[in-house]
Amino acid sequence: MRLTYFRELMDDEFGPVRAASLARDHVFAELGGLTVDEALEQGHEPREVWRVVCRAYDVPPARR
Repeated sequence: MRLTYFRELMDDEFGPVRAASLARDHVFAELGGLTVDEALEQGHEPREVWRVVCRAYDVPPARR
């Protein structure tokens, strides 16, 4: 998954403002205590980060 598509999915699911806030501020235990932005900067695959976000926020399987 490309980073641009990941950002598009985040915006579609949470809205642009909330998606940006979530990516910047929410720490995910499943990402080793990193935020989305930190995980992506450290080289985590966008697809795996998206899966973590989906599990944490109960995104329906059809939108995963």
